Amino acid sequence: MLGDYPISGRGAAEISASVERAVATGALKPGHLLPPLRELASQLGVNPNTVAAAYRILRERGVIETDGRRGSRVRHKPATTGRDEIGVDVPEGVRDLSAGNPDPALLPSVAAAFATAAGREPVLYGEEPVEPELARLARAGLDAGGVLAGPVAVTSGSLDAVERVLAAHLKPGDAVAVEDPGWGGLLDLVPALGLRTLPVALDDDGPLPEAVDRALAAGARALVVTDRAQNPTGAALSAARARALRSVVRRHPATLLIEDDHGHGIVDLPLNPLAGVTPHWAFVRSAAKAYGPDLRLAVLTGDEVTLDRVRGRQRLGPGWVSRITQRAVARLWAEGAVDPATVAAAYGRRRGALIGALERRGVPACGRSGLNVWIPVPDETAAVARLLHAGWAVAPGARFRMSAPPGIRVTVATLTGAEAEPLADAIAAAVRPVPVRSYV
Repeated sequence: MLGDYPISGRGAAEISASVERAVATGALKPGHLLPPLRELASQLGVNPNTVAAAYRILRERGVIETDGRRGSRVRHKPATTGRDEIGVDVPEGVRDLSAGNPDPALLPSVAAAFATAAGREPVLYGEEPVEPELARLARAGLDAGGVLAGPVAVTSGSLDAVERVLAAHLKPGDAVAVEDPGWGGLLDLVPALGLRTLPVALDDDGPLPEAVDRALAAGARALVVTDRAQNPTGAALSAARARALRSVVRRHPATLLIEDDHGHGIVDLPLNPLAGVTPHWAFVRSAAKAYGPDLRLAVLTGDEVTLDRVRGRQRLGPGWVSRITQRAVARLWAEGAVDPATVAAAYGRRRGALIGALERRGVPACGRSGLNVWIPVPDETAAVARLLHAGWAVAPGARFRMSAPPGIRVTVATLTGAEAEPLADAIAAAVRPVPVRSYV
């Protein structure tokens, strides 16, 4: 045991385990500052590299976070718990509009595509990690959207791609500018990598240029932007906003720029990419929303250095994403298994029905694209509880926020026309302030 710090051990694994035990028992509280690694190494009688390795293990496990020269602290919320834990238990009989899933009825059948893909020759060790036909189709789609030319890699979904790109360029303690409110998975991932988040406010047209400029001027090494169907607000980069953001980012040429286009295939708004504004950039396009989350497939392009680092590290881990899955997705793309216009129109009608019904009741809401509608509320806990009591489950905004005002997210992917009006009634009642009773 070490003075004021309940830390012991001789090896990195022992030291990190003792810190985890102390956090679990409450001996180390959230926000507790850990000793500088040289100080701890001296008191434990070990090499500073051993303590550095222990702290790295703890960062990767989401137990601590590092803030540059300010040192390492116990995280206020373990990254392994995740923001998905911030939610509601949905009782039987309650309509669940909280999950963020696409409508299963709008997803294509994948059975025939997988049967054909599985019937081809097996892929063995040492072969190319990317299916040539998938790469060709992906590159053609990216070219059509105006995405700068670059090599193509395949990852296990958008978050896997973002993680690999961040790890390829950043070191623990670096800051990442992220949308606020934004994707809960990303907000968990950044601190789990030992990085810091800097919030960037946004509106219906995407991140605000002045907010991006402030974050980059404050030292953010990377910027993550959602091009369309932003989660949870539905924001989509307009052409004017994209021009303004390009101008801002050009003033910070060392920025690693990452774009997420998970809305491809479910939106009817044009893509306005930022790719190529800085030397190091990455553009991610997922198949999850249009073709099915369980495919776990995204295509990634970017500059040569970034893609080389990502593919090199991928070879040392999973090696590659199943070529059977890649072949199946390529076939779905080639056959036009999803009609983006039809899917976008369906989701657009559902968003529009709810936003219009709320507007008639004086409740502001936003949802320019995608699966969700974001509604500002004065009190998230009260609003979620009231809606649950009324038979509707929605996602609390705390799952997606850092410093943004409170709100709730309603997933409208399966909302029926008959449900929009009663749901709007329930939301309008739920967001009204609770009257103060007087007992005088």
